[in-house]
Amino acid sequence: MNPITAVPFTRVRLSGGLLGSRQATNRKITLRFALEQCESSGRLRNFDLAAETMRRRAAGETSFQHVPPTEYPFDDTDVYKSIEGAAYCLSLGPDPDLEALIGRMIERVAAAQEPDGYLFTFRTMHPDSPGHDWVGQERWEKDPEVSHELYNLGHLYEAGVAHFQATGSRSLLDLCLKSAELVHHDLGAGRPPLATGHQVIEMGLAKLFLQTGDIRWLRLAEVLIDNRGRGGSEYSQNHLPVTEQSEAVGHAVRANYLYAGMADVAALGGRTDYFEALIRLWENVVGRKLHLTGGCGALASGEAYGADYELPHRCYNETCAAVAFLFWNHRMFLMTGEGKYMDVFERTLYNGTLSGVSLSGDRFFYPNTLEYNGYTENNHGHAGRAPWFGCACCPPNLMRLLASLGGYVAAVGEDRLLLNLYTPCRIEADVAGTSVCLSVETGYPWDGGVAIRVDPGRTAEFSLGLRIPGWVRGEPLPGDLYFYEDATPARWSVAVNGEAAKPQIRDGYAVLRRRWSEGDQVELHLAMPVRRVRGNAKVAATKGQVALERGPMVYAVEGVDNDGNLDGLFLPDSATVAPDERPDVLGGATLLKVAGAGRRTADGEVPVSLTAIPYALWNNRGLSPMRVWLPADAAGVPPPPEPTLARQAAVSVSFRRTGQDLDPINDQLAPLNATDQFVPQFDFWPHRGTAEWIEYAFPETVEVRSATVSWFDDKGRGGCRLPASWRIVYRTPDGHWAPVDVEGAAYPVKKADPVTVAFRPVTTDALRLEIQLPEGFCSGIYEWSVE
Repeated sequence: MNPITAVPFTRVRLSGGLLGSRQATNRKITLRFALEQCESSGRLRNFDLAAETMRRRAAGETSFQHVPPTEYPFDDTDVYKSIEGAAYCLSLGPDPDLEALIGRMIERVAAAQEPDGYLFTFRTMHPDSPGHDWVGQERWEKDPEVSHELYNLGHLYEAGVAHFQATGSRSLLDLCLKSAELVHHDLGAGRPPLATGHQVIEMGLAKLFLQTGDIRWLRLAEVLIDNRGRGGSEYSQNHLPVTEQSEAVGHAVRANYLYAGMADVAALGGRTDYFEALIRLWENVVGRKLHLTGGCGALASGEAYGADYELPHRCYNETCAAVAFLFWNHRMFLMTGEGKYMDVFERTLYNGTLSGVSLSGDRFFYPNTLEYNGYTENNHGHAGRAPWFGCACCPPNLMRLLASLGGYVAAVGEDRLLLNLYTPCRIEADVAGTSVCLSVETGYPWDGGVAIRVDPGRTAEFSLGLRIPGWVRGEPLPGDLYFYEDATPARWSVAVNGEAAKPQIRDGYAVLRRRWSEGDQVELHLAMPVRRVRGNAKVAATKGQVALERGPMVYAVEGVDNDGNLDGLFLPDSATVAPDERPDVLGGATLLKVAGAGRRTADGEVPVSLTAIPYALWNNRGLSPMRVWLPADAAGVPPPPEPTLARQAAVSVSFRRTGQDLDPINDQLAPLNATDQFVPQFDFWPHRGTAEWIEYAFPETVEVRSATVSWFDDKGRGGCRLPASWRIVYRTPDGHWAPVDVEGAAYPVKKADPVTVAFRPVTTDALRLEIQLPEGFCSGIYEWSVE
């Protein structure tokens, strides 16, 4: 390992450009919005109620308690992440009002901490028995499953360190250390092993170690990581010891947080076996499980990594998973100094992460699909971007990331200064025994020209490394998951004080070694050709399809620019694509104008012109269909399905959770086989063992004689199993429900493969699919069709 140190975000000031403008909006809008939501949603009230419960019980009301008023035991973390993001903003400049507001929030958090350091509002406000199904009878009891006690604390510790660094106040840090003492006492070495159910405390403990120098916190993180692999599930990466894992599986946010925590312990604690496992896991993700946008966790079921090359366009790709992936990649870079990790970081940042928040700063995506029809509730119960979520982990995660963006721009190692992200900024760093200031001006990512002024405190010899991104070298990602049709490297050049330079290429960086003097000027030019991208032949979803890139940006076509209709479009090799600078559109983004594209219609093929926008900026102008991948020729355009009886029916169900979309039930998309999860599903989670139903109400009375169901089962990844039983009932003329007369003895149950039941024809205006969920489990379906 070749350790590198990041230049702290406190010594980097973004001054404009895409990243600078997004950070400014984050500070002015997103931060305030998130803090308001913590109050209005009741998340801060949880701390007040926990404090009141302790106070009144101590005063003699020994049976007093509060039922938790919010939905999830991890709601505490939204407060912690918001405080962390606010602390980063305070580091960027004084804001007395914000500092006072955060101080009051910390007082409310501190009041909810129990005397021995325990802090978990859902238990403290309802101490006599679990106040939520996810909370165990005893502390930590259900953390390996669903309680999120230690997950909450991980985000608390990160907030505590950030607040201390920003303000010098120990008010939150001391609260964190008191909590960590308890965790160390209860779960440290020599205690019964516990593997966290939702990882993040491992990163928080590493930050406590870095801040305090107390080795116990790093060793505690190591213990918690080493506890994994004692018969747990893939969902939480607890199926194998971490040093034996080589494939990214299960819940993607949990996985990426685990890998980031492992990287911390590997770097700070010398665990080379962790590092070796991380190399295998990273190569698995980047080589087989990463979308072109850098989004990961393709499956909605379990918010999980899929199988190798399982990368559907209608994917999940949670925003938090992208943020966690950035953390992991940055840590891999710091351990190695290799630019490929920052190449992947850049792809995920500009595409799969920035897509999560609107240009206005107050509308968000939880999942980040690569294809949208323009109307379904694809975003946790919302069609398009949402102002907030019941499970609100993503908005404050984005907020804290954007506030700390400066910390990813540059790094130092030995006697070299590495520039990782090109954005207008001022960087102050210590290199080769002298202070150095870099002033960067650039139009990146829309323009490849970068001007850098170097001002060392004194004339000094050191190396300046300029990252030459993978897209310049002709590769979208390390490996062969995606490739450019024309992989010719883009032209690039470097000049120093107006004279062409011939830098050494090392680990993905153009390295300039010289004695630097005040006012030295470096100019980097990266040509930005438009690239046509193809997917590996093993990626079924991209077969015969093409996507567009320019520079680090992945592009998409959106209906609002293209007559509202994306049906039948294809992008032949003969099409020409040119950049189109539009200062009045989408914050000044560079668009792509496509001439010579085509549309397949019922009457044949017609030529069309298209406009493509950066994927990260879609759905900033209202609801509209969107696609990243298009067929490369007319033959690849699927004919539109004829609307079926089921598709024309109004769908209702006995239960659906917040954010669950009904469209998969009758979207005419069925899986190809029992392992195909390239189509969305509907399920009744978290109901288990209950009787449920799905109803089709037809526009008029019809005769129906059969039904076909594709059942959903995510055994090994989640809690859905095949139903215990099911049947079809129809609505009679007098409004009652009666079972159909089935031909045969029983209703068959088979995973994913369609099962058809024929019955004596009935004339009705509605059918119901009645489903008995198996004991202890949920059930779901991919598709229900009727004839």
